Amino acid sequence: MAGAGAGKTKTIVERVLEIIRNRVNPNNILCVTFTNKAASEMRERITQRLVEEKVIDNFDLHREDYRFFKGESDLPMVKTFHSLGLYLLKREHASLGLVKNFTILDTDDTRSLIKEYLESAGYDTKVYDPSKIRSSISREKGDFKTVQNYRSKIMNYSMEVVANSWDYYNRKLREMGAVDFDDLIVRCVELLRDNQEVREKYQNLFKYIHVDEYQDTNNSQYELIQLLVDKKHNNICVVGDTDQNIYSWRGANLKNIMSFEKDYKNAKVILLEQNYRSTQNILSLANNAIKKNTVRKDKKLFTNLGEGEKIEVFPAFDGDSEAELIARKCKELIEEGVNPSEIAILYRTNFQSRVLEEKMINENVPYNVLGIRFFDRKEIKDVLSYLRVALNRSSQVDLKRVLEFPKRGIGKASIAKLFAGEEISGKGGAAIVETFVLLDRIKSMCQSENQEENAQYELSEILTYILTESRMEQAFLDDGEDGAMRLANISELITLSENYTKEIYGSFDNVLEKFLEVTSLSSDQDDDKKEKVGVRLMTVHASKGLEFEHVFISGLEEDLFPSKNFSGKQRSKEEEEEERRLFYVAVTRARKKLYLSYAEMRTIFGQRNIALPSQFLSDLVDDIYNWNEIYYKQNNSGKVVYI
Repeated sequence: MAGAGAGKTKTIVERVLEIIRNRVNPNNILCVTFTNKAASEMRERITQRLVEEKVIDNFDLHREDYRFFKGESDLPMVKTFHSLGLYLLKREHASLGLVKNFTILDTDDTRSLIKEYLESAGYDTKVYDPSKIRSSISREKGDFKTVQNYRSKIMNYSMEVVANSWDYYNRKLREMGAVDFDDLIVRCVELLRDNQEVREKYQNLFKYIHVDEYQDTNNSQYELIQLLVDKKHNNICVVGDTDQNIYSWRGANLKNIMSFEKDYKNAKVILLEQNYRSTQNILSLANNAIKKNTVRKDKKLFTNLGEGEKIEVFPAFDGDSEAELIARKCKELIEEGVNPSEIAILYRTNFQSRVLEEKMINENVPYNVLGIRFFDRKEIKDVLSYLRVALNRSSQVDLKRVLEFPKRGIGKASIAKLFAGEEISGKGGAAIVETFVLLDRIKSMCQSENQEENAQYELSEILTYILTESRMEQAFLDDGEDGAMRLANISELITLSENYTKEIYGSFDNVLEKFLEVTSLSSDQDDDKKEKVGVRLMTVHASKGLEFEHVFISGLEEDLFPSKNFSGKQRSKEEEEEERRLFYVAVTRARKKLYLSYAEMRTIFGQRNIALPSQFLSDLVDDIYNWNEIYYKQNNSGKVVYI
């Protein structure tokens, strides 16, 4: 049980090191976490410690190349839950009736399939939102429920629509030989549960299991770990914090960590309460806030870093004034020599970023909004679709994307006929044939040896070939500045692919597998390190796992943070406690200085409302803060007005 900044990752790293010191084969050690960024950090730190302690000299890992982990078979396996699921499904695909190069559908792909069904069945997609239906299906699958389970509890017509959409969606997945993110876990659970031989195979392989951020596991992830643990030895170590469970809305079940001692009878609980990140004033606020929650394991954070600077509280007249004040404070910090990337502005909901961005631009403050993933950009998905459908021709989602861009005279009617198995004549038919010839050529280039020319290709060469031969490059060149920006993003993808070579991964099959895994399973935080230097703007949810010298928490008003229940119902006890945990996470992102702000008046959904200060501000006790005057935006003379 480790509080914020108490060294959760370090705990796992040192435990792994100690196990290997005791002559355990590293192949028998598994570490699981949630994001690629966290997994990469853990893998690097384990490898670095093994090198420092000269434990892996005989593995011939050198500092300049171990970042590529070409000796992965000689190291502990470090995976995200989804990449672990992919690892298992790739190796056992035949048992599940999947092709080796099965497609992984992302959120946009799944939403498109559901929208396709709703429109074909005559439903109004404004009434039955495909995104909400997709979320409902995902939540049920995360709880390890099937469409049959769901049908047994149907209570209204809307639930009937969800069930019908789910049936159609499942059928399309089977036709395409595809899985979605939820399937990466759920289908592994089914495999391990139903196949004793496969289950024992991986229990014998993974004899020492570690799980980071255990409080964030949902029911299917919980089941997966349960099935992987060898009940004879029960060697599992989980690290987590009940006070940082902030993902119940996507299925995270706090009961998983609360009941760990019941699940594993000989469990030993170790409290890590020393924080190595923040000053005591910041931790005092965090402790005061979180102790009001009732569903938690009691602990109290402390530090040896001293009291530190006082927390600054800034009331503002309205939302515009608050945003301007934050932008001006950021500008002052940067002029004083603070690195802009060491400043973060956190908010509860995404809509708050607009006015903040406006004021940052006005004050000429460099900033980045942590938002859309690099691999979610349309142009990146377009290029990757050519590669994926060349390897798996059944992937209709990718084939549709390929046929639609660049435009080559293939209309929606022709695509519908193609998917229905009907003959297509004329210009559209000829263009489809031409596209399939291109896809065959790409597939040939992806084989170990090209049969026609007896040549071997690097991944970067294949992606460049896709860009030019699909005529995508010319389409972007003809599209002015916007096209040039999209072309630059594809250039970045090709540059990234140069890290994936046969010399590093052993074979081109391994190159493709690793590249497609990374491009399919990355998260928004994985892109954070690629952003330009600037102040970070993000939701509190997105900030989890990050830390900054200076942190602004904006919008600390009742019904904004803590957020109100937009269904109109009063917040439940569980929802209230999760909002408080969210505030605790926000506060503990700060290392040196914390700024809290709120507006006395805010416009939401076009309505200007009087706002009340957040109840979280009442957790400021003792002599740990300064309460500033109310700030009003600059008047025409350029002077700041305080009222």
